[in-house]
Amino acid sequence: MLKRSFSLGQVVATPGALSVLAETGCTAESFLQRHSCGDWGDLDPEDWQANDIALAHDDGRLFSSYQIGNQKIWCITESDRSSTCLLVSSEY
Repeated sequence: MLKRSFSLGQVVATPGALSVLAETGCTAESFLQRHSCGDWGDLDPEDWQANDIALAHDDGRLFSSYQIGNQKIWCITESDRSSTCLLVSSEY
């Protein structure tokens, strides 16, 4: 098991994210674990680097994107680490 790098705060999920998770049989926990350990998923190198910098300085929003079938699920942790939201791109 990977070690958590930062607090997720209060975790919430949108109806779209919950629907995609249910349809695919995936769990929110698997994506939250990856996100909280600094595995930013399917981001381009610039976004990956921006997350690493935000994490290193404990300042800035953290964003991950993971492909699930033909959908992407996003994890977004607020700058103050008070909350993390799972959502699909159409809900952003």
